[in-house]
Amino acid sequence: MAAAISLSFSLDPQSQNHYFKIKPDQKQLPFPKYPLLISHKYNRYAIKSSSSSPPSTTTTTTRSSSFYEDPFRTGSFLSNEELEKLKLLEDFWYYQELESGSLSIRVMRAEEMDITVALLAESFAESMVWPSGYLSLLRFLVKQYLIERRGLMPHAATLIGFYKEKQNGILEPEQEEEEEEEELAGTVEVCFDKRGANASPPTPISPKNSPYICNMTVKNTLRRRGIGWHLLKASEELISQMSSSREVYLHCRMIDTAPFNMYTKAGYKVVKTDSILILLMLQRRKHLMCKKLPVLRSPSDVSDSDEE
Repeated sequence: MAAAISLSFSLDPQSQNHYFKIKPDQKQLPFPKYPLLISHKYNRYAIKSSSSSPPSTTTTTTRSSSFYEDPFRTGSFLSNEELEKLKLLEDFWYYQELESGSLSIRVMRAEEMDITVALLAESFAESMVWPSGYLSLLRFLVKQYLIERRGLMPHAATLIGFYKEKQNGILEPEQEEEEEEEELAGTVEVCFDKRGANASPPTPISPKNSPYICNMTVKNTLRRRGIGWHLLKASEELISQMSSSREVYLHCRMIDTAPFNMYTKAGYKVVKTDSILILLMLQRRKHLMCKKLPVLRSPSDVSDSDEE
């Protein structure tokens, strides 16, 4: 009999819940459905803060690397429309000044996969109270999943957020012009259409042709700073640019009241809930939540909404 392992994790307000199903006899690895807690200190990844980027706004900037030449791409043919969307993913950049620092969010690059894997794997290990000996296995499974999902771009994407704390409570202009290391703060996955949908989604199943947000993770030491909220907002902003569908779905476990409150505040409503029979499968009951996004907004509108 084929073994199936289902892992469910409880998250804090900044994160959501995870749903990670592994089927050894299945070629395609499915993955969690929501945030995790990170307690270990991760290596920082240096990126340059743009002093020209206005605070509290979503900004687009050109990057030097090409996603089309990504080493993890499967080599599948891309249409002109897909190439345009791939360029949108490459150029997407969401920037937000927070009370304690600043946060920049963009699509994960190939060279950033390992630090993203470490963030997710250690979160899963901590949430499941697994022995440290299993960490290597978790990292392997998570990396295989991320490689597989990355091959689906531009139909799906993994966003990562970098946080820079203010020095003495102030972010000086001189600091913004310098190339400084920023700490990996969190990650979230976004699916834009049916081709980017997970092959083994959690229940209640969301419409595969609609955008879907999952696997949100916020580093434990950086929680309660609004990072989870802006990962959600950045996901919605990217969906507005990448998909014609306005209805966005996500899952939230019934026991996770803090994430549920965050989603409700963001405008998500419960459309369906797992049957109590799901407990027989040793899984937590989950809500399927949905929000209808407004028509693509201007940068000024995005700025105003992010200040809420």
